[in-house]
Amino acid sequence: MNLFIVGDVHGCYHTLRELLTHWKPAEELLVQTGDLVDRGRFGPECVQLARELEAAHPGRAVFLLGNHEYEMQKHFGPAGPNPPWLEWGGRATVQQYQGRREMLREHLAWSARRPLLWENSHVLISHAGFADTQEPLDLENPQGVLWRRGPLRNIGRRQVVGHTPTPAGETVFDAASDTLYLDTGAYLGQYLTGVRLASTGELLAEFPVPTSRLDIALV
Repeated sequence: MNLFIVGDVHGCYHTLRELLTHWKPAEELLVQTGDLVDRGRFGPECVQLARELEAAHPGRAVFLLGNHEYEMQKHFGPAGPNPPWLEWGGRATVQQYQGRREMLREHLAWSARRPLLWENSHVLISHAGFADTQEPLDLENPQGVLWRRGPLRNIGRRQVVGHTPTPAGETVFDAASDTLYLDTGAYLGQYLTGVRLASTGELLAEFPVPTSRLDIALV
């Protein structure tokens, strides 16, 4: 089965819906790299759409944990509030959930169940990727799969990651680590990108969708 992999959404709901018109759910597994929320105008709507897709296509839609969902959980959890998160996208998300207490409760429970990665024998997809660091799955490790910035490790399989916006809104392939970077800066007004990969990791097609102004602008 082919893979349809979507980069960081960051509240760009209308753009995500347009990109998903290229997904073939009867033939492909959808995997999204995390960071559905923050920065764009429609974080709750993006999470709700992800939940609906997961329910409508059992076993065909996977939404990974991103560092923004993780920090959102901390803010609303017993150790909250989380002031740093508020300064890099969280304040808008808090406002977007105002008056939607039940939706927030459901979305927090759903995001807490997000996996850190999806993998087969040829491909490994995570939010920020595997580097040369101890305990890469530690959620607080600044060099781990939620937070890593910089070169990744060649693990003998193709890595596909989001997290770090690429220059000029285009995907970037790093041959040394065999890594494809998919965060093409949707919230920056660039593109939300999906790629179609064979199950063996071969890149079959790219689908860059320009960010809808509805997602990032008030007018």
